Amino acid sequence: MIAAVLVVLGLVFGSFVNALVWRIHEQAAETKKKNPNKKYLTQLSIKKGRSLCPHCKHELAAKDLVPLLSWLSLRGKCRYCGKPISAQYPLVEAVTAVLFVGSYRYWPHDLLFNHSAACPSPRLFHGVSWQADALFCLWLVLLTGLIALLVYDLRWFLLPDRLIYPLSIVAALMALISIANASKPLVAFANLILAIAIGGGIFYLLFQLSGGKWIGGGDVKLGWLLGLVVGTPGKALLFIFLASVLGTLISLPLLATHRLKRTSTIPFGPLLITGVIIAQIFGAGILHWYQHNFLNF
Repeated sequence: MIAAVLVVLGLVFGSFVNALVWRIHEQAAETKKKNPNKKYLTQLSIKKGRSLCPHCKHELAAKDLVPLLSWLSLRGKCRYCGKPISAQYPLVEAVTAVLFVGSYRYWPHDLLFNHSAACPSPRLFHGVSWQADALFCLWLVLLTGLIALLVYDLRWFLLPDRLIYPLSIVAALMALISIANASKPLVAFANLILAIAIGGGIFYLLFQLSGGKWIGGGDVKLGWLLGLVVGTPGKALLFIFLASVLGTLISLPLLATHRLKRTSTIPFGPLLITGVIIAQIFGAGILHWYQHNFLNF
């Protein structure tokens, strides 16, 4: 039952992600004009505006907004202008639903109890802790925002502060809950500081050394945020390692087939976000496996 609810929520939140990233980009583009269209900006309001076709700007009806099903029933075209609607829309909705259910299925219950193997499960799953329920719900909100950042960076090579700053507040709330309920709060707090220093510090050094040529300022801010999310130095190193490996696995085939040039730029944000999702959900198991097989002398 919970899995079914999470599928629906994932589809709805995925639809919200699509609308959010498009509206933020359109608002930014419109406000840069000498004479911004105030009426159009009102239509783009995240709080008050109605959903629009990205091509003809026709206001969409409720039947056009059913996640996944509307796109499929219309065969990927706008009902009003007939122009194709990007496959990004159903893909993001489906991926968000999968990540919601996957987070529930593989949620690491030790997050709330400072990595204690004997911790109880959240009530959402079968246990007793409302704090753990809150932590998981905040994770779903954070996950939605991270997907929005991923999509935005993939499309426009930019990580907007309008997304990073609110997500930092959500991540900080998660960190406070975890530290307040940790068996050793001071140790948990020290681990958090180290994770933030590693997550953002490495990219800050690269940014300073290269004058912004190797990595963008948005990636530095994202690094601070993701360090705050994972909360431990081990997971911070892990998500950076995973992002680097994913980048290599993606880049090498593209370079070999000449679909990517050596001078080409690929957004690093989506790789970091993918790495942090893996590290957050499976990080404890991966680190335990690594320590057992390679550091257990």
